[in-house]
Amino acid sequence: MLNAHTRDSVTVITLDRPQRRNALGIEIRDALRRALVAADRDPSVRSIVLLGAPPAFCAGSDLKELGGLSIAEMCDHEADMAEVARVITEITKPVIAAVEGYALGGGFILAATCDVVVTARDARWHLPEVPNGWLPPWGLGALLARVGPVRARLLTWAAEAMDGNEAYRMGVADYVCEPGAAADRAMALAGALSKLPAEAVASTKRFFEPFAAANAELMDRLASRAFASNCEGESAKAVLSKFGARA
Repeated sequence: MLNAHTRDSVTVITLDRPQRRNALGIEIRDALRRALVAADRDPSVRSIVLLGAPPAFCAGSDLKELGGLSIAEMCDHEADMAEVARVITEITKPVIAAVEGYALGGGFILAATCDVVVTARDARWHLPEVPNGWLPPWGLGALLARVGPVRARLLTWAAEAMDGNEAYRMGVADYVCEPGAAADRAMALAGALSKLPAEAVASTKRFFEPFAAANAELMDRLASRAFASNCEGESAKAVLSKFGARA
């Protein structure tokens, strides 16, 4: 479900649920929270790399798992996932995402929440929520911090998917590399950060946190409220009915 190991002061956290495209169900969500907090509390850890087991980084929320929940229960689950994403900005260790395959929906936002994002050129990035009939229920503040309001709005409308080159050009990703090289590139960056004075790295992250995550909790609550309302619409109901979601 999720693997975490530490090598040379870098903790590597792998979303390891390939049969569900590393989708963010309840178990993997809670395991990710525990792994992030444990790495932050471990004095031997200086940086964190987050990646997904092939074939993808993350396909977002597991609608099949959540399909038996009511809309209110789905909102509660997504609020818990929002809290996990905020942990990334709150901990003192830098977190680097390595994106191969695709980052969809919540997987897109999870990657964008990380301090540094590495993407393969051929990785597919897409936010399918609005085409499905609802606003993404969390993490839009992280996207806003990365690309600004106009581009964040355009990406959230999600008229088209984009590849890693475009994600880099738009500012969603910080580094672009050849297919299959994202993990190695992320590890190299993590190693470089690990060699810097830990106190200064932590102070830098704390200093920029108010700017990178300004009003994140409030924005997540507003997005969740819109998500709940959108899920009562006909387009959303048609999508959710495929997974058995209850009103």
